[in-house]
Amino acid sequence: MQITWAYISNYFIYSAMGVFALSFFAHAFETAWAVRTPDKSENTEGSLKTKTLDYTRTERAARIATAMMILGFLLLLGGVIARGISAEHVPWGNMYEFSITGALAFTGAYLAALRKYDLRWLGLFISISVLLTLGTAITLLYRDSAPLVPALKSTWLVIHVIAAIVSGGVFLLSNVIAGAFLYLEAMESRGERKAWAKRLPDLDTLDQLSYRLVAFVFPLWTFAVIAGAIWAESAWGRYWGWDPKETWAFITWVAYAAYLHARVTIGWRGKRAAWLCLFAGSTFLFNYVYVNVWGTGKHTYSGL
Repeated sequence: MQITWAYISNYFIYSAMGVFALSFFAHAFETAWAVRTPDKSENTEGSLKTKTLDYTRTERAARIATAMMILGFLLLLGGVIARGISAEHVPWGNMYEFSITGALAFTGAYLAALRKYDLRWLGLFISISVLLTLGTAITLLYRDSAPLVPALKSTWLVIHVIAAIVSGGVFLLSNVIAGAFLYLEAMESRGERKAWAKRLPDLDTLDQLSYRLVAFVFPLWTFAVIAGAIWAESAWGRYWGWDPKETWAFITWVAYAAYLHARVTIGWRGKRAAWLCLFAGSTFLFNYVYVNVWGTGKHTYSGL
């Protein structure tokens, strides 16, 4: 039965990758075919033709892209659940399981934000990021389902790790938006935005959205760090030991706290705030990739 559920999980993951690929191509089609060069009769001054965007021509492609993103999320959710059934524990026991769950959280954060904000323009970047994460997971990080090591057999595995995964998904979404801000700001500093970029929100909107996402999820990350310390005390008899994983989790907390402090108290906005947000996000990614794979200490559960 365990092997059957493991195969089912793999089929769900592969299917999700296929659907996310369709979403990526639909988003790419939407942007590419929206670019329109008007006829000379439309240009009253008789000057050179200028490219504009007409997204009414690609509305159907946009809806298909979003529908594929939702379907991919559901298939990935099925893959994560089936993996948990196969392993007979929550699917966060190694890097492969954490990666597919992290991709699920990242996609879920985007779809949740999409309900309130017009973030469909981010779909191209979200879909390719999820594809890269899942592709890396199944080719380099995959491990067969296995029982948990003794230190992970705790209720805190659910509490601590799910808080960390959700926080990471929202942090990374905020970083993508901060990166978009810096790219567009550089484009505007050289003149007018390119035709395809005129669809994207103004810089103030991107700046505020990135900040709101971090401010929303930072308390959850704080809880994740505290929960990890409590778990460490019950598992190893000490709350904090400056293990590489613990150290970098704390560095991430400090970096995002500095970002929020700079926004609220000294009024950092725009480029400086975006760079600080990206720096904070880079500490999270370093902890996730380098420390998990090549680091040493009590948190080496990657299975590699």
